[in-house]
Parts: sequence; C-alpha cells; structure tokens
Amino acid sequence: MPENEPPPDGIDWRLTTWDGSRREQLRRWAALPLERVILAIEEMQDLAEHFSGMHAKGKFTPSPGGTARPQATPEVREPSPPYDDADK
Repeated sequence: MPENEPPPDGIDWRLTTWDGSRREQLRRWAALPLERVILAIEEMQDLAEHFSGMHAKGKFTPSPGGTARPQATPEVREPSPPYDDADK
C-alpha cells in the first residue's frame, strides 16, 4: 500500500503509538490560530491557579502512587437537555 493512501479501515495506526499521539497533538496545536493558543494558555493558567488554591486549602492529598486526588466528591448536577433548534 502506498504511503500516501489512508488505511482501508479508516484508522491511521501510526497515531496509536505514544510518539504518534504526541506528534498529532503538536500538529493540532500548531494548526490553531494565535488567538486560540493564547486563550488556551490563559485557561491553563487559571486551572493551575485553581488547583494551587485547592492544594493550599488541603483539598488534595497524595495517593500511594504519588498523584494528588480530591478528598471530597464534587457536586453532581443533572445534565442539561440537548440544545434543540426548534426551541428558538
């Protein structure tokens, strides 16, 4: 099978490896417009500050594997109904 044709099953198995997955992540990140990149970085900063605050308040405890896990289960909300264009 030539290299430029997609596999017959539609799955690019090269993307299922660790290296292939990382290359695909980088390719998608590089394809984003600058505004989206900046927004994503700002959102990551907000999330890091949120988790830092939770850690400072003692809401994260180390697990035996070394990763932090929340102490309490977050509030579970009912899912909202799907958006329907007919509701307009």
